[in-house]
Amino acid sequence: MTVDAEEMVLIEGGSFRMGSDEFYPDERPVHERRVEAFRIARHEVTNEMFADFVGATGYVTVAERELDAAAFPGADPADLVPGSMVFTPTRGPVDLGDWRAWWRWTPGANWRHPFGRSSSIDDRLQHPVVHVAFEDASTYAAWAGLRLPTEAEHEYAARGGLDGARFAWGAEAHPEGIAQANSWLGRFPYDNRGVGGTAPVGSYPPNGYGLHDMTGNVWEWTSDYYTPRHIRLSDRPVDPEARQNLLARASADEIFPATARRVLKGGSFLCSPEYCLRFRPAARSPQAEDTGMSHIGFRCARDA
Repeated sequence: MTVDAEEMVLIEGGSFRMGSDEFYPDERPVHERRVEAFRIARHEVTNEMFADFVGATGYVTVAERELDAAAFPGADPADLVPGSMVFTPTRGPVDLGDWRAWWRWTPGANWRHPFGRSSSIDDRLQHPVVHVAFEDASTYAAWAGLRLPTEAEHEYAARGGLDGARFAWGAEAHPEGIAQANSWLGRFPYDNRGVGGTAPVGSYPPNGYGLHDMTGNVWEWTSDYYTPRHIRLSDRPVDPEARQNLLARASADEIFPATARRVLKGGSFLCSPEYCLRFRPAARSPQAEDTGMSHIGFRCARDA
């Protein structure tokens, strides 16, 4: 079950105000950006879709591969087993400045076993696939004859035509008290009155372009390298013959010498106003290419 052509929504090209000056420093500055017409999937890649890909190719994700002991000097060999990072709610209030309080390295966690070895996706086939690293997402996209969206494409599509709005649906996080996306409701990270994890794709209302979960549910990989602020057209020469993917033009080494990081967009089910108000089109986050987590997935795009 690959991405159906009918599920690839045409987004007409245009200009928009990218970024935000209201929230986090890396979303600045607000600047005008133009994107050419492209197509983007109506929803995230699901477990069922990813399983079809693995069945057809035999692909092994990064989280399923054996670890190289040489890359982890001093580590206990017993800990050097395949796995991934899994969100684990705390029993009560904790220091929100220490993410280690709610994230656990979990042996055996991967896309097939999202919570560890004993878990399964048998009843989660329509949930977005998670625990996928950048390589995993890019390989799937290439197999499907598609690609990952650029950061600008993702934000433009997420806005759904509401240029400059805080959220994909307007100015309020929860208009009339109704959640418009799968985000954290309650005190983070111990009291969630919402879904508490991923939701099946399409569970929430689409935006103005008919796209589901462009914010909330899971963070989504883009093709752009992360920089701590936006690079505007005036900051760097642009090849007029090339697609405007300015962040990707910067080399990984000049941004993060130790490990390449890509831009994630859209926020996830963990986004809480008191900790991470990032279920917004302008929001962005850096992620190491080789690291998947239980709140990271992706969707595909292609040229128009």
